[in-house]
Amino acid sequence: MFVQLLAAVGVLAVLTMVPGPDMAVVTKRAVACGWRDGLRTVGGITAGLLVWGVLTVAGLAAVLAASATAYTVVKLVGAAYLVALGVQSLLGSRKKRARAQGGAAPVGNPWRTGLVSNVFNPKIAVFYTGLLPTLAPTGLSPHAGMALLVLLHAGLTVLWLSGYVALLSKARAFFERPTVRRAMDRVTGVVLIGFGVKVAGTQP
Repeated sequence: MFVQLLAAVGVLAVLTMVPGPDMAVVTKRAVACGWRDGLRTVGGITAGLLVWGVLTVAGLAAVLAASATAYTVVKLVGAAYLVALGVQSLLGSRKKRARAQGGAAPVGNPWRTGLVSNVFNPKIAVFYTGLLPTLAPTGLSPHAGMALLVLLHAGLTVLWLSGYVALLSKARAFFERPTVRRAMDRVTGVVLIGFGVKVAGTQP
């Protein structure tokens, strides 16, 4: 069982470090508002993973993954949210005077931003119902094995994204420069919109 668990941690670690909407949202909050907001966003993302974990253990995520209508509704809401965040970032980059005076903070609670962006990512449902069962240790019951993997994934996410926030905070003096802030807003906005379009076009 230990070898299985070690292999599962390796797979989860790789998947956690792949850049995606979560990292883009964290980048936006940490660069614009500092490490505290960055960590709050990480907390919201982790809460979203735990929500999906509970739904998976309860069997509800499998229903979503199998239902084309439910999947489409969730993915379109999630895509619209990511696009809205991207547009907000692009519009913020045009406020040159506000940026020169310290920058306008993103709208909304950072914890809620992380939570919503993750809860409305239907790929998590597919990932949890499709991949996690193949990684679950055989020495545990199916529900216990899945719960353990969800907790491990949440823990890896906290470690990875928190470390990423720490790196961003050390370079914040550079990101505080008005020209850099505008450029980061534009890049992050385009990335978020791109992820939104990608999520909208995904299939179960």
